[in-house]
Formats: sequence, C-alpha cells, structure tokens
Amino acid sequence: MTQPLMPKATAVWLVENTSLTFDQIADYCGLHVLEVKGIADGDVAQGIKGMDPVSTGQLTRAEIERCQKNPATRLMAAESKYKVPPVQPRKGPRYTPVSRRQDRPDAIAWLIRNHPELTDSQIAKLVGTTKPTIESIRDRTHWNSANIKPVDPVTLGLATQIELDAAVQKAAKKVDRERRKAMREGGADTLLPTAETIAPEPQHATIAAPEEEREERKSYDADSVFAKLKDVKIEEDDEE
Repeated sequence: MTQPLMPKATAVWLVENTSLTFDQIADYCGLHVLEVKGIADGDVAQGIKGMDPVSTGQLTRAEIERCQKNPATRLMAAESKYKVPPVQPRKGPRYTPVSRRQDRPDAIAWLIRNHPELTDSQIAKLVGTTKPTIESIRDRTHWNSANIKPVDPVTLGLATQIELDAAVQKAAKKVDRERRKAMREGGADTLLPTAETIAPEPQHATIAAPEEEREERKSYDADSVFAKLKDVKIEEDDEE
C-alpha cells in the first residue's frame, strides 16, 4: 500500500483526531507500533504539526469511520487523481536537520551501548553522521564526552523504529554468518576429539581384606580345638 506523503505528520493528526488503534495508524503510515505509541505519549514527533489526510485527498472520512468501528480492519488509501512517482531511497548518510544535529552524539552513544553488533557504516546511515565521530564517541575522545547521554534515536526523531529494527536484524544475521563460517573453517581447532570429551570408565581396584577378616576366614579342625581345651584348668569350688 502507498504510504501518505508525510507519514509522521499524518500519524500525529490521526492520533489526535481519531479513535483508531495504534496498529491501524502504524499500518497506514508505514511506522512501527511503538513509534505511534511514542507519538501518543508525546515522546516522538515533538513539534511536528499534524497533517489532515482527508483534506489532502489521501483518505476519506467514511474510511476512517469504518475502521473506527472495527479495530481489525485496515485503512485503505483513497485513489489519487495524480500519479506521484515513487521516492527512491537515498544512498549514503541521511540528512539531519540543523535543529537535531546536537542530538546525534547521544543517539550514537545509545546505539554503541545497546547494539554493539551494528557497524560504523550502519550507525552513520541511521543517524546521519561520520565514522570519525563514531570512533571519537566510542573511544571517549569526543570534545563533548562529559555531556553525552545515551538516548534512543527514535525518541530523538533521528530514525524510525522500522529503520532501526531492520538495521539490527541485518547486523545480527551478519554476525551469525561470520560465527558459523569461523566454526566451519576452524572446526578442528575448536572441537575436541571424542576420546577427550568422554570420561574414562572407573577402574574397580581390589582392596585387600583387613587382617582380622582374614583370621576369621581360616578353617579350624576338631583336633586343634580340643587340644586347646585340655590345657584349660577347671577350678573346683572348695566351699560346699
């Protein structure tokens, strides 16, 4: 589905003027559900004026009322009278407004702390910065390191939640591929042989019987027993 011309401004207007769910607004505007929730809470899109999609012909009032009655439905954009060419994604770092540029170090610090799997090129593309700036923040050699506080770039409005999630998923897949490749190439060095991983069977040692037990196990004959009894003297009691 074609997204509105100004997705975030349209989402602001829908949040303020309709009872549509966050899922319906996010689906129509091409935003993340958490980003729409942030708009409702006032954490995202601060200072952005809402744009009425009905007055611009992108949406009809009847369509909004239909979706308000049934949260399971999704908004369908109105047919445009004019054919707008699709916007080609721009390669390289994004343009950051002057008013937001002082927030980039905070966003970079947040990405370095919470998503170490992201490469410098991915961070640069997300928040519109350069690799030397990222390195200076990582090494704490930035001129303003004492005042840098990690802040979510989505909250700062430097990137969308969808762009952040896509970059994190891409980086995680790359890390997983490199790990599997390293395991395949160095399998002989990382895996121990079976003989070393299986514990040896315990050997049952023969314990010698104590001296007393060996004496008890001796067999005695009758002659030797009675011979000893003959030597025993029986004392008669004199007192009768």
